[in-house]
Amino acid sequence: MGKGSGFGKVILFGEHFVVHGVPGIVSAIDSVTDAEVLQTGKELVIKDERKAAKGYAEEKKLQQIESIERMLKKMGVNPKLPLKIWVGGSLPGFSGLGASAASSVAIARAIAEELSLSPSNEKINQIAYEAEKAYAGNPSGIDNTAATYGGLMWFKRNLSGGPDDVERLSVRMPIEIVIGSTGKVANTKAMVAGVAKRKKDNPEKYDHIFKQAETLSNSGRKALESHDLKKVGELMNENHRLLQEVEVSSRELDLLVDIARKNGAFGAKLTGGGGGGCMTALTPTRELQGEVAKAIEKEGYEVLRTKIGVEKV
Repeated sequence: MGKGSGFGKVILFGEHFVVHGVPGIVSAIDSVTDAEVLQTGKELVIKDERKAAKGYAEEKKLQQIESIERMLKKMGVNPKLPLKIWVGGSLPGFSGLGASAASSVAIARAIAEELSLSPSNEKINQIAYEAEKAYAGNPSGIDNTAATYGGLMWFKRNLSGGPDDVERLSVRMPIEIVIGSTGKVANTKAMVAGVAKRKKDNPEKYDHIFKQAETLSNSGRKALESHDLKKVGELMNENHRLLQEVEVSSRELDLLVDIARKNGAFGAKLTGGGGGGCMTALTPTRELQGEVAKAIEKEGYEVLRTKIGVEKV
């Protein structure tokens, strides 16, 4: 039996904008997806035991099957190879946490082990990127990169098809955050396509927003590297405003962001594709993390208490 794991992630700066070549900052969190794979000689069987938002597994089922076929083909294996796949771990199936990328990395590693292959992390990342096309259509590559390598990273997509610009960043120590789930399953593919269409239809407005997003990512990098967490939080708040302007936030996301800020979070923003899914709040110290988490739970929403800047599965 082959086994593998992949990190969950939050995007601190740049979601949606990274698809179009604007740099972003992504961090793995200390929650992971685990997978086990066994050749069966029969048909493909997937047992998904992740804690998930209502309807997540059903909504993603066909995409999950397509992603597995894509990764098998990328590995040079029969895409219809009959496998029994179990998926679980501590990372919940909430939209916005890179759950699909984490599962793709975990499954790719488990398949490789079961088939006695020895791909490098770079190859696993390429396989997971191919799998992500089933979920996102035109993925930036930022989710699978975080899921594969862990840690905190600066990411800039190469729009010409060459290697992406990926740099490891460092923080003094892992930082507590709170992730709040709206309970809604987001369609990342549709959200990415929507931004692309609006950008094409209104280039002047969107070019201005995208330039602001690039400035924010650069400022966010400096603030993280100097451990100015108050500044990081302020910039996260500004990033959320830009995401509202490109129409990917929602009433529930804005509510969770507001609750987090009112209860002391240094900053809060949606994370991932938007339109549902999750927000993340910067809450350094266990005490602040607990206060913000309880305030969100009091309103009836699920939370994940976790950390950014984590480098080991």
